Amino acid sequence: METQEKKYTFKDFASDQEVRWCPGCDDYVILRSIQKALPEVGVKKEDVVFISGIGCSSRFPYYMDTFGIHGIHGRAPAIASGVKLANPALSVWVITGDGDSMAIGGNHFIHVLRRNIDLNMILFNNRIYGLTKGQFSPTSSVGQKTKSSPYGNTQPPFSAGELALGAKARFFARVAGNSPKEMTDIFIAAENFNGTSLIEVLQNCVIFNNGSFDEFTDKTVREDKQLHLVHGEPMIFGKNRDKGIVLEGLKLKVVELGKNGITEADLLVHNSEEEDPTLHQMLVRLDDPIVTGIIRSFQDLTLEERADALMEQVKADSDFSKTDDLFYSGETYEVR
Repeated sequence: METQEKKYTFKDFASDQEVRWCPGCDDYVILRSIQKALPEVGVKKEDVVFISGIGCSSRFPYYMDTFGIHGIHGRAPAIASGVKLANPALSVWVITGDGDSMAIGGNHFIHVLRRNIDLNMILFNNRIYGLTKGQFSPTSSVGQKTKSSPYGNTQPPFSAGELALGAKARFFARVAGNSPKEMTDIFIAAENFNGTSLIEVLQNCVIFNNGSFDEFTDKTVREDKQLHLVHGEPMIFGKNRDKGIVLEGLKLKVVELGKNGITEADLLVHNSEEEDPTLHQMLVRLDDPIVTGIIRSFQDLTLEERADALMEQVKADSDFSKTDDLFYSGETYEVR
């Protein structure tokens, strides 16, 4: 894609539409974070497209001063795939929710990750259906009381990270909805990644599922309950930076630095670029602490690159260089 001719600010990506989400919703943080990220990646406004499905998050394209498509429930990845393949120069973003992408849109969700088309997906995960007024979603917890499960949800939830890596996602990141700086940095990294990037935002729904992720994201506990990964750095966390992660057998284990002779040298060092997803799967499953940051960022061939290579191979092996060669090949006759 072409680089911008002038330096944008976040205001250049804000549309003139009134932003209408519930007061206190993390959607505002996500919106401002992407508006701050786009000027940093150097893309022209006219080369950016936001595509959404159905849900509170799907109002997003109206609030961005870029091109956008408000699609139908669960089908944003399919629309985005067509847009990107038709014009590879575009920066294409899919905006989706946990109900939109992992329920009715589950098929499209896993296959866009498998194909590895060069686009970005932001998954607003609030563990609830917000726009339809509070039914349980595919990520709702067992026992969670909602409008459609008044006595408690009985269905085990999907883990977005496990589902994504199972679908061979090459880029997966997770970030708290109240962490704008980390969010902006991840959005920039996602846009610079060549392939499908998926960012799960642990987003609070103040009306129908308030406090859903408080045990990890509340300011009073997040330093002790979140392990924020950085490629090439040891896995350290804690308010006093005194906790870390080691591999014990086939499990990740939390240890205290300075206790039992444990030093920083004993800790796992994060490698987001590792092709084997085994450790990345273990990290997305960890729940105390929960893992945030860029968990996986493995560079692989995209669908576009594989298709282009196949096309060149077929052309090289073909006896035909133009349509006339095909028309006049084999046995031909003339009608007089």
